[in-house]
Amino acid sequence: MSDQKRIRVAVVFGGRSSEHAISCVTAGSILDALRDGPDPLRYEILPIGIAADGRWVLADLPDGGGLKLAITDGRLPEIGQPASAERANLVTMAGDPTARELTVHEPGAVPKSLGEVDVVLPLLHGPYGEDGTLQGLLELAGIPYVGSGVLASAVSMDKEFMKRLLTQAGFEVGPYEVVRPRDWATEEGRSAVRLAVEELGYPVFVKPARGGSSMGITKVDRPEDLGQAIDTARRHDPKVLVEAAIAGREIECGVLEAIDPLAPAEASMPAELRVTGEHAFYDFEAKYLDGSTQVDIPARLSDEEIADIREQTVGVFETLGCEGLARVDFFYQESADGGPGRFIVNEINTMPGFTPTSMFPQMWQAAGMSYPELISRLIDTALRRPAGLR
Repeated sequence: MSDQKRIRVAVVFGGRSSEHAISCVTAGSILDALRDGPDPLRYEILPIGIAADGRWVLADLPDGGGLKLAITDGRLPEIGQPASAERANLVTMAGDPTARELTVHEPGAVPKSLGEVDVVLPLLHGPYGEDGTLQGLLELAGIPYVGSGVLASAVSMDKEFMKRLLTQAGFEVGPYEVVRPRDWATEEGRSAVRLAVEELGYPVFVKPARGGSSMGITKVDRPEDLGQAIDTARRHDPKVLVEAAIAGREIECGVLEAIDPLAPAEASMPAELRVTGEHAFYDFEAKYLDGSTQVDIPARLSDEEIADIREQTVGVFETLGCEGLARVDFFYQESADGGPGRFIVNEINTMPGFTPTSMFPQMWQAAGMSYPELISRLIDTALRRPAGLR
């Protein structure tokens, strides 16, 4: 690799959403893997942190930064951002496809180009990163990037439209109601929402329509608790989804864009999540903080059912026009007659959690693909696929 040009990878993480900390954790793991992987000289890395207020900074990560960008003693990591722009090495990206450059603005100095970037690895979860907004900026700049494009990212993030499209394509999704801002603005509207939710039947799950990582999600067992749950979700997104509770096992399956551009996407072996302890569902604490989740890879399914869920996973990925990678989450319900069960699509994540212990890398590791190999494959796939409509 020493005789070849190093690939300049801008690793972008943090962000303005409530999933800022999880993005930082993902970035810490990936930065370490790029530096310490089997071919550390292959990449030149530019770590770009986005603070909670939206400013881009050239991150200072001592010794690889893995310990800094990790959950430590229950404390979540965060990209620090001084209140004054004059105290930070701010980074900007011009929407100019002829330049493909990042520029750093150092205190008291003339702005300096960081040079052209070959590919961006956008490790942002949730709004302002996973929802097509950052992807649109990268399209304007003409810079290749890992993951789905503008439309697929936006549709996959908005659970209402994701469900609409998948239903039209023949996939099964659970019953739900959408609560838009105008629906919750008047007492008449609130009454209509309560009646619609009664039709779903309790319990229900109330969640932000465009969020992830189980933040802002509440399981509601009684009608009198619905209002507070909707208000909680609205703190993350003014549009709220109320879903009927589905009895079934939680199964997840990863998908990767194929190396061959003419070949279909590839699905991993499915994994089953089992939440233990006092958690009523797979919430943020169960995912990241207290180890209350057990995982079976492969999931306890028949060969026929494994083939079915893998086919459906690829189908969801391609129906929504996704690229690069995704994780599709299902509910599995066993058949009463002992035959194959049925799979109900819950949601899709176009940038799933990506620490070595996250579900997505674990599923591919079970298929024989190591963590560094998985990252390299995503970068190679992105480099092969130019930005825009070319």
